Amino acid sequence: MEPPAISCRRLDMSQDAGMFVVPQTIGSVLCCKCGVPMVPNAANMCVTCLRSEVDITEGLQKKVDLKHCPECDCYLQPPKTWIKAQLESKELLTICVKRLKNLNGARLIHAEFIWTEPHSKRIKVKLTVQKEVLNGAILEQSYVVEYHQQDQMCESCTRVAANPDQWVAAVQLRQHVSHRRTFFFLEQLILKHDAATRAIKIKQMDQGIDFFFGNRSHAVKFVEFVGKVAPVRSRHDKQLVSHDAKSNNYNYKYTFSVEISPICREDLICLPPKVAVSLGNLGPLVICTKVTNSIALLDPITLRHCFLDADQYWRSSFKSLLTSRQLVEYIVLDVEPVSSEVNVGGSKCVLADAQVARLSDFGKNDTIFSIRTHLGHLLNPGDYALGYDLYGANNNDIELDKYKGLVLPETILIKKSYEEKRQRKRGKPRPWKLKSLDMEVDNSRGRGDQDKTNNEYEEFLRDLEENPELRFNMSLYRNRDYQPSEMASVTDGGDVPSVPLEELLADLDLSDEEMGDDGMRE
Repeated sequence: MEPPAISCRRLDMSQDAGMFVVPQTIGSVLCCKCGVPMVPNAANMCVTCLRSEVDITEGLQKKVDLKHCPECDCYLQPPKTWIKAQLESKELLTICVKRLKNLNGARLIHAEFIWTEPHSKRIKVKLTVQKEVLNGAILEQSYVVEYHQQDQMCESCTRVAANPDQWVAAVQLRQHVSHRRTFFFLEQLILKHDAATRAIKIKQMDQGIDFFFGNRSHAVKFVEFVGKVAPVRSRHDKQLVSHDAKSNNYNYKYTFSVEISPICREDLICLPPKVAVSLGNLGPLVICTKVTNSIALLDPITLRHCFLDADQYWRSSFKSLLTSRQLVEYIVLDVEPVSSEVNVGGSKCVLADAQVARLSDFGKNDTIFSIRTHLGHLLNPGDYALGYDLYGANNNDIELDKYKGLVLPETILIKKSYEEKRQRKRGKPRPWKLKSLDMEVDNSRGRGDQDKTNNEYEEFLRDLEENPELRFNMSLYRNRDYQPSEMASVTDGGDVPSVPLEELLADLDLSDEEMGDDGMRE
């Protein structure tokens, strides 16, 4: 068969030559019922007459009952599966279509919701089906299925309503350190990814948080999530609650113990000799620069770095030599870069020689330390920095004693300090805020513990302002209490790091009214 373009060209040539050409027409027949001209089909009837003769939706379900849990907003997918779905969502449309028992050989072409009042307990779905009818003719027809929404609490919500403390699985999240910075970070990741939506109760403990679930699978899923964002090791146990000898049914309570690595960001670590050798003679004094599901270690003297995953760490675990609570403030007297900019684990570093003095000694004595630091791209003469004072520290570490003849540097700087510039902004609200988990807090603790927690949370907020990588997987919201007119006074803080406005999410008024102000922290 030759292409249509060639046929059209020959037709034009024939017309130009004056030849008679018979035009091609599409044949039509009369409908055997009403006599209307139509395109021939197998039934010899027009669409209107064919629909009057045959109803392909006859015998199909037009009304269906749908079980809905008003507590958790889930719908029952028989026999026992409860699926969380919103109105007019793809998940709910899938549930509605699956509830249709049979289509009597009809083929489903399209399905869509018809708007109904949300409180009417009615859901209407318009379905379009095709079916072969008389003498092989294919007929397409649309019809509406009405779903009656019946409220029925699911098994987990029934258990919670009967006894809120009746849990099936508990996850005990612990980290044996003297601060809660890691849990502030994990709290935001859990909120970002909705990892604890299935939790019945959340309780804050002394060195961690307990999560209680109504189903073992929910607890297992939560433990897997924590293992993806932090270096952890876990173990689980179960306790028999009841046993039905006739039906051979057992009811257990499951407990998952999850321990987070005590190594935190900005900690100074002395690597054990075996670990240092396995990492290519790294260190032995290194800084922890980042903690995810692996631990990033940096040698501040040579800019060598490595990553330890959870299995490598727990195989030969070690502790920190000094933690962030032992940081000392220094003033920078002179900085001279000795290398170009190097990308270390996604962050920039420049090796430099610097002269620093402790801020507490400045003006009292002439003690000056000549050190090497990895912060050459950030520090300038006159700046302030936080670091570890190895010159005046009393180190009693077993791993450090294993290195004979090791000469310790007098000071290791960790980060640039903006404390003096923040004094001008003290007391002024931030333009952003964070959400918090609805957890039970033990109020029996003393005021000193509460003040300590507040100070640690303030340090966490400062870390978010200074480190964009730290807030990468977090949701920050606009603070409605922040007055834009205060921008002029805020700029008095100089080059203090802050969160750009384009990174903030708009906060819905509806959620604020439902949650109240307790769900937000500034």
